[in-house]
Amino acid sequence: MKVLVTGGTGFTGKALVRRLVDLGHETIALDYKEGLGTEEIRQWGAQVVIGSVTDEPLVNKTMQGVEVVHHVAAAFRELNVPNSYYHQVNVGGTETVLKAAEKAGVKRLIYCSTCGVHGNVKNPPADENAPIAAADYYQQTKYEAEPLVNEFGQRSLNTVIVRPAAIYGPGDPERFGMIFRRVARGRFPIFGSGKALYHPLYIDNFVDALLALTYDGVGDGQTYLIADQEYIGVEELVHRVAKALGVEARTPHYPFWPLWLAGHVFEKACRPLHISPPIFPRRVDWYRQNRAFDISRARSEIGYQPKVGLDEGLRRTAKWYRTQGYL
Repeated sequence: MKVLVTGGTGFTGKALVRRLVDLGHETIALDYKEGLGTEEIRQWGAQVVIGSVTDEPLVNKTMQGVEVVHHVAAAFRELNVPNSYYHQVNVGGTETVLKAAEKAGVKRLIYCSTCGVHGNVKNPPADENAPIAAADYYQQTKYEAEPLVNEFGQRSLNTVIVRPAAIYGPGDPERFGMIFRRVARGRFPIFGSGKALYHPLYIDNFVDALLALTYDGVGDGQTYLIADQEYIGVEELVHRVAKALGVEARTPHYPFWPLWLAGHVFEKACRPLHISPPIFPRRVDWYRQNRAFDISRARSEIGYQPKVGLDEGLRRTAKWYRTQGYL
């Protein structure tokens, strides 16, 4: 098939593009900038188109002949941009992609949302029917696009929504990079109890789910939480990372609320200066928000099976960080 992956030069998009090419699909990676290893994507035989999902003429042109769209592109952890930018990309860009797909006669579209739309899970593990409690502009705008996807799914497209947990793995220096670097130094401060639940998602497991949804009749019209088999407390995660690195890591405990206050102060102070704050509220919330999910629906309806366990995923990631010189 001819498959379009928006956000195709980013961490998740690139991993998906690689697997699609390996399976023999004609693949297009659309992204707003050259990503890490974009030239490698071209060498695989995929077409790379540089441009925004908000660029209607470009999206229409790129969509010609496409049979399946994986809409992964999003404004995520963008600094020094107005809040309206998240809406422009995550909602407006999704609508542009949906309209272009409908116009081009695309068969199916898989929309990558986020588990973050459920916010702090009060009764873990949460399933797809858990309350929506999006807490920041990223989460809010990712959820605002979901009704658009469902609307087009009722009209002309076969659509599926996925809400992935915290994606990590080889190929991305950022998502777990801070955790690995601190643990490698032998000391990782814990603010609060350290028992807040965290649910990782190894990149290969997520791509397995996306590939399953690529084919006709799989998950049509449904929403799926995608995560690994295991969720754990954040302090336990630190010790599992230490095990993967082969080091000992001390985890001294400190009160949470001073850090929370500092995160808000730094964010407000740094925004007018157009510099990245050393800490910000979303990162601070890692210490207190529960993120734990029930993946039963994905298991039973699309045959999803997270093949790579947490310790193996962390080991592979540690090896990649070291090979690439990030540790």
